[in-house]
Amino acid sequence: MKHCLAIHGGRPVRERYLPYGKQSIDEKDIQAVINVLKSDFITTGPIISQFEEQVAAYVGTKYAVAFSSGTAALHGACFAAEISDGDEVITTPMTFVASANSVLYQGGLPVFADIKSDTYNIDPRSVRDKITSKTKAIIPVHFTGQPVELDEIVKIAQEFNLIIIEDAAHALGAMYKNEKIGSISDMTMFSFHPVKHITTGEGGIITTNDEEYYQKLLQFRTHGITRDPNKLVENQGPWYYEMQFLGFNYRMTDIQAALGLSQLKKLDSFISKRKQYASIYQEELKGLPEIILPKQLNDVDSSWHLYIIRLNLMLLKADRKEIFQALQKENIGVNVHYIPVHTQPFYKQLGYKSGICPESERLYEEIITLPLFSGMTEEDALDVIQAVKKVIKFYSVIK
Repeated sequence: MKHCLAIHGGRPVRERYLPYGKQSIDEKDIQAVINVLKSDFITTGPIISQFEEQVAAYVGTKYAVAFSSGTAALHGACFAAEISDGDEVITTPMTFVASANSVLYQGGLPVFADIKSDTYNIDPRSVRDKITSKTKAIIPVHFTGQPVELDEIVKIAQEFNLIIIEDAAHALGAMYKNEKIGSISDMTMFSFHPVKHITTGEGGIITTNDEEYYQKLLQFRTHGITRDPNKLVENQGPWYYEMQFLGFNYRMTDIQAALGLSQLKKLDSFISKRKQYASIYQEELKGLPEIILPKQLNDVDSSWHLYIIRLNLMLLKADRKEIFQALQKENIGVNVHYIPVHTQPFYKQLGYKSGICPESERLYEEIITLPLFSGMTEEDALDVIQAVKKVIKFYSVIK
């Protein structure tokens, strides 16, 4: 505690708090929403279809289906993949809980494969080790925006006849071997939460080239209801609709879609800004032996949702919590992504135990997320660097 008091005896690096992530909304975004509020449709209307078509065109797929959240979209994908009781789905614990929860919603069992020590993405070798006769699908997560090794994942999926649902909540605009994420696997989910690359407030989408999945997703988000005359068991008249299975009310609104359409026009510029600030971090922090910077593979192009540093605790006279708190006192809004899912109390109640994914658990103890969003300025990034250097120097064992 003496260290903590000493380092903050003077003024913090910044006067104003800098969050780790934040939406970037301008007057065009606001006007797009106002236009919908003045129109005939504010919930399920024509703007949703326009948004879906433009997202599909951006990533290079035939279809896109918008949902009320990224979690709802993942749930829809698991439904479309017919995940059910007894089915196992392999995913990573280094993710938000929704990646695994969506499997549980369908009665399936999440199976956690460990991560690679360099990229922090799911390790294809661990995926292969976890496959059993009950394995139905793989949900790889493009952690921080850097694509996983999809060639290896696809190879495994083809060998064992598995479905791939990419959790690309972090990876809108990312590339894998010159292909846009969202165009490669059976289904891909993107999130539009405010800290993501573009926002619809809350919202998510599934992209796919498979018409059967597309039709299931459309119906699933609307209570399992259809009005399509070609699908009806009977047709009692022009008012008639049928609920053919138990779906959910997971629809996006036209208000959200209008914001998404406006934001989508700026997506590439948003990503360019994130890359600019990540590059500044990489350059200015590379000389600190007390921290490990994110490794980027040569054949991928990250969209940089998060910038994560890993502490070399052997060279620091403090743990991650103390470093974290010191950075916050410098008005730098650091965060931690993520607490491994299998260590959450609910998952422990289901029988998952600590120790099953040692690399993920070790990483969790050592990582801190630095601010990274398109609305930052270069001065903000330099403030972050100054604060990191100040705190690391104070706690370093290196003289």
